[in-house]
Amino acid sequence: MSESQNVNAVIPFRPVNPKTRLSGVMNPEEREAFAYAMLGDVVDMLLEAGCSPCILCTVPFEYRDIPSHVDSRDLNEALNAYLSHQDTPVLIFMSDLPLVTPDAVKRLLAVTADIGIVPGRGGGTNVLFIRNPQGYHVDYYGASFCDHVRIAEDAGLRYEVVDSFFMSTDIDEKEDLVETLIHRREGTRQFLKDNGITLSLKQGRVGIQRSPHE
Repeated sequence: MSESQNVNAVIPFRPVNPKTRLSGVMNPEEREAFAYAMLGDVVDMLLEAGCSPCILCTVPFEYRDIPSHVDSRDLNEALNAYLSHQDTPVLIFMSDLPLVTPDAVKRLLAVTADIGIVPGRGGGTNVLFIRNPQGYHVDYYGASFCDHVRIAEDAGLRYEVVDSFFMSTDIDEKEDLVETLIHRREGTRQFLKDNGITLSLKQGRVGIQRSPHE
């Protein structure tokens, strides 16, 4: 049995009014459906990598047969409470990373350090692998990558930064949809195409466009 098959992967997810920064290109119902599509791609890739995904949400939420855990507190409080009750390695995986591949997940789980960190753009943290969850705590928001490095150092834990384009690319802004249309081949990309959102090329730059009738 590979190590990834022993790892619980917790996915924070906001089912209500997600992805507000995409309001300029999607209405609320579409943003919710898009968030579900990304969640589906993340869940599928984690399962293929041999992980056991669990969804952490602020309100009751059912998605396929994936276990969910409801905690109405803010992200840090909810995750730290979750970690305090885990006695096996944990993967914290954001739900807006639809480009992830099973190989990328397995590479992260293969690190020998106590903590594996995949940074997001702008100083964020997209994925954390925590070998001993009861000996670590998280601090998201702001420059969380720097905070997670500091927390590891203060606790005397070894950490490894994992460079992965597919796991570092979170989908928050309109411009991020370009990466999904180029690199994704399944659910999230199909959702965009079904809603008339496609690639455009203007003045040598790649962007997105939406069919006028949508």
